Amino acid sequence: MHHRVLYVRLPCNPIFPLGVVYLADHLHKLFPSLEQRIFDLGTVPPLDFASALDACVDQFRPTLLVFSWRDIQIYAPVGGRGGNPLQYAFEFFYARNPFVKLRGALGGFRVTSAYYTELWRNLGLIKRGLRRAQKYHPEARLVVGGGAVSVFYEQLGKKLPAGTIVSVGEGETLLEKLLRGQEFRDERCYVVGEAKPRDRLIHEWPTPIQKTACDYDYISGIWPEFEYYFQESDFYVGVQTKRGCPHNCCYCVYTVVEGKQVRVNPADEVVAEMRQLYDRGIRNFWFTDAQFIPARKYIDDAIELLQKIVDSGMEDVHWAAYIRADNLNPQLCDLMVKTGMNYFEIGITSGSQELVRKMRMGYNLRTVLQNCRDLKAAGFKDVVSVNYSFNVIDERPDTIRQTIAYHRELESIFGADKVEPAIFFIGLQPHTHLEEYALDKGILQAGYDPMSLMPWTAKKLLWNPEPMGSFFGEVCLQAWKQNPNDFGREVMRILESKLGRADLEEALTAPIAPTEKQLATSAS
Repeated sequence: MHHRVLYVRLPCNPIFPLGVVYLADHLHKLFPSLEQRIFDLGTVPPLDFASALDACVDQFRPTLLVFSWRDIQIYAPVGGRGGNPLQYAFEFFYARNPFVKLRGALGGFRVTSAYYTELWRNLGLIKRGLRRAQKYHPEARLVVGGGAVSVFYEQLGKKLPAGTIVSVGEGETLLEKLLRGQEFRDERCYVVGEAKPRDRLIHEWPTPIQKTACDYDYISGIWPEFEYYFQESDFYVGVQTKRGCPHNCCYCVYTVVEGKQVRVNPADEVVAEMRQLYDRGIRNFWFTDAQFIPARKYIDDAIELLQKIVDSGMEDVHWAAYIRADNLNPQLCDLMVKTGMNYFEIGITSGSQELVRKMRMGYNLRTVLQNCRDLKAAGFKDVVSVNYSFNVIDERPDTIRQTIAYHRELESIFGADKVEPAIFFIGLQPHTHLEEYALDKGILQAGYDPMSLMPWTAKKLLWNPEPMGSFFGEVCLQAWKQNPNDFGREVMRILESKLGRADLEEALTAPIAPTEKQLATSAS
């Protein structure tokens, strides 16, 4: 069969669609004569989604439709579907004022309606595209993958057309086998209506591939909307330097979606890819790895990459990434500043070493502080976003005071105006240790629907359990009322005013207690 592959990125926030770009690039290198097209619904006005999809399918007439579904962000911590879902949830669950509670209920209803409308809309677009393609090629097949599908593949499989190939995680080798006419079911996938997904499918390791620089001359030729993401000078374009995450953080699904085996892309290939974008006017890059430096053993790889960026002669570039700040050294800090890192995120989750250990995050807060001092000494003067997820496991007033002490120390290093506390409450996701813990403790029941936004489910999945749940609810409501435009800093100020601040050394010290061993056993 003469294949024609159409990639459709379903609507989401304006984020560069790196996944489908890399898929198309990979297949082009294997099958140079293969006809491909990228269609990004993120560049289309919502009222035109259906008609634009119809027109694209009519013009291209694909034999293989690949839909990429990036987001099912149920519990976003910031403004989203019709408002701030976290704020509405807290108003509904914790507000004492009946009018505020009513506002939360109405806002939550709008968010819930928008969520289910978006869910049904995306499913409708998938089915519509397949029906349209089969008008021209009755044998046309459908593959659905992407971040949302990888997390909710069991639930979404029940809503997709029979014969749909549901792809979990990376899709390169799956598509390669499909195009070669080879057996593909040994990849991380399953066929809807043919069989149930294998038990623990998402925990299977992905098939490694050798990544080379994306050919953007080719990509621009098969993607008519390519220039959309190049119009704003401050837009960050994604570049991947590695795949996989070796850690076991209790709430994180990255380590199962991408696999625990870290696969580093050759530095020369990463720089060559950046050069192509640089020559097209891009100056801001986001390294899309789960963690830019996932462990100390990868420090040398990061140094090699950053040194080659320096040697490439690309000037006035900036980059940002998620970084485990425990995996830095003075040489790396110097190169980070020299290559233009102007923003980074560290997800320490808690400023209490005790809780960091209980959440299986595997880093030392004392080391993080020292490395931050090295980064500041190297000349870093930009913004640090510090992610805190309060009330995850065994939170109590003492650990909150420790987190306040730790945060104030970060402010003393970088400057209070440069440290942005991002306050999260974990959205409990399938396939994580936290889900196992919740099932084991009877917080969740087997067979629950992780995609449900009904209040009785949402209050459990938006992880804020008692006895501290109501306290955090009241603090957050007060912060939104007093200073909604600087919510994170206001939460920290209120917590400190209510509970005080621990000695920093207390935050950095975590004696091993028997209760920790019991927790680790129940969540393993």
